[in-house]
Amino acid sequence: MESRLKRLEAVQAMVLEIGQLSTSCVDITEFIRAVHRALGRIMYAANFYVALSDREDGTVRFVYFVDERDETPDPAERVTLASPDQSPTAWVILNRRNMVVTADEFNARGGADGGGWGLGSMSEHWMGCPLLDQQHQALGAIVIQSYTPEHTYSDEDQALFSLIASHVSNALQGLQSMDRLERAVQERTALLAHEVAERRRAETVQHALYEIASLSASAIESDKLSAALHRIISDMIVADNFLIALYHPGTGEISIPYFVDQKHDSAPVARFRYGAGMSSYVLSSKRASLHDGASFAKLVADGVVNEPLGCTDIASWMGAPMLVHDQAYGVIIVQSYDPAIIYTAADLELLAFMASHVAVALARMQAGQAIRKSKERLEEQNAALNSALTALQEAQSELVRQEKLASLGRLVAGVAHEINTPLGICVTATSHLVQELKLTREELEAGELTEDSLQQFLEIIDQSLRILTTNTQRAAALVRSFKQVAVDQSSDDIRTFRLKSYLDEVLLSLQPKLKGRPVKVEVACADDLHLESFPGAVSQIVTNMVMNSLVHGYQREQAGKIRISAVLEDDTVVFEYSDDGAGMEPEMLAKLFDPFFTTRRGQGGSGLGAHILYNLATGPLGGTVKVESAPGMGLQYALRFPRSRREVKAAA
Repeated sequence: MESRLKRLEAVQAMVLEIGQLSTSCVDITEFIRAVHRALGRIMYAANFYVALSDREDGTVRFVYFVDERDETPDPAERVTLASPDQSPTAWVILNRRNMVVTADEFNARGGADGGGWGLGSMSEHWMGCPLLDQQHQALGAIVIQSYTPEHTYSDEDQALFSLIASHVSNALQGLQSMDRLERAVQERTALLAHEVAERRRAETVQHALYEIASLSASAIESDKLSAALHRIISDMIVADNFLIALYHPGTGEISIPYFVDQKHDSAPVARFRYGAGMSSYVLSSKRASLHDGASFAKLVADGVVNEPLGCTDIASWMGAPMLVHDQAYGVIIVQSYDPAIIYTAADLELLAFMASHVAVALARMQAGQAIRKSKERLEEQNAALNSALTALQEAQSELVRQEKLASLGRLVAGVAHEINTPLGICVTATSHLVQELKLTREELEAGELTEDSLQQFLEIIDQSLRILTTNTQRAAALVRSFKQVAVDQSSDDIRTFRLKSYLDEVLLSLQPKLKGRPVKVEVACADDLHLESFPGAVSQIVTNMVMNSLVHGYQREQAGKIRISAVLEDDTVVFEYSDDGAGMEPEMLAKLFDPFFTTRRGQGGSGLGAHILYNLATGPLGGTVKVESAPGMGLQYALRFPRSRREVKAAA
């Protein structure tokens, strides 16, 4: 009786220990190892394992396995779950019931051909219990077994083992949930890091392409052009050893106008015949190539590369052809002598991409050189024609320059107009706040400050701060939008928000512009209309609509009414805006969304407001926009866009 009592106390202690382990352990394997140690104190547990199942793909993995005879499987390896007739472990998991098997039963299951039941060694006594979640679905199985007749399991052992299995099941649910959460966080963190890296890489590439395009448009010397290209590519790839080889189809030769190398001050040859060296190999294949020292040596040994030029003691090498419409202009080669600097396929892809754009730049420059040579020949034949041509070119250059300056001036004016709105509101709110502070301070010094006046002052501070916060954020959003004024707008600022309250906030930020104007704004929108979209786009659209109405639709003292309404139809937001202002002629209305079109040039109109509105409605919001107007009938916008943009965001 005393030994039974001690065993029950040990069992109780083990159950408590399992509960403590479930809160302190973060690793499933460590938790089960601790359970195994505790189990060994109350019964024979020399052979013990836990198999966890995955219902989605029908596999199991043995996260913990201790056995005197069988080898320990890889805990990370997923094994297809057998049928109940093939494995006792599978029987326990699929039937979700306890099972005890003796050696005789194992022999009986083996059949006449002597095949075993299961993959492991045959046990003298085998006992397995399912691990079940709260919905009575199988998480896996916990198994204990003996290979000797001296150690078998009684009915009491079976009952205790079943009790322990239930406690282990409860603990495993929590651990698996924590494990899944940690994996999800790690995966999301890695994804975000990848997205940030890709965006930075894209920005670097975009900047590089802009620089290459600028170089091709400027008539700089070839050596300066090559040095500039080396600098641009070095910003994206380690290019301490770099050369540019140009192909001359007329002579069948390759020249090296630019060469930078850590081991050599100058190129081994300045000009050589086509067919020799790695440059010819890349040009003949018309594909970018990536090699290490071994693969490079194999190309030479196989005779693919004839007469290798320069130092062949390389750690990594890549070359990309400069092609335009399958016409070869040359090769860009980058190599490394340092084993720590090994180029990847992504580096090769980037180099090939840059080489294609460099080829376009070279083609433009060569075309320019051909034009200059033709011009020289024409000058020799006809001096008068050359003078006329020179004058024409100067006039053309001046027109282009003036047009560029004019376009730049219009863009700057538009930017100033759009940014002036939130900044002007901030200045007005700040001035008002300073004045109120001065008056309150005077009342305080005179001892006339009352609780009502203090409360009124605090409300003014709260309102002013809200206006300042809203408009400084909107100014930042306007700056971002102008970077892509000619392309579809995009934004990562997506969240869930109530449209009605957000419209109220936007209109509140516009109060300094509406104040003193006899123009009323009405909003008809349900309070419970929630959007999962881009609030910055909604803010800009509403702001541009209201400001366009104030600038173009009404005279300064003219009374008017602006109405904004939004309803939900089958998960699509129907957003309508109307004013009763001056309206527009049909020919003007047809150009409303064109960039820089305005009816008030020089009087506060930049022509960008409606263009940005259109891009935001069709881009980030993913909808459509229609406009109707007539002289004296005001202006009406009708927008339709999905309530949620979460799925589009994830797919992108």
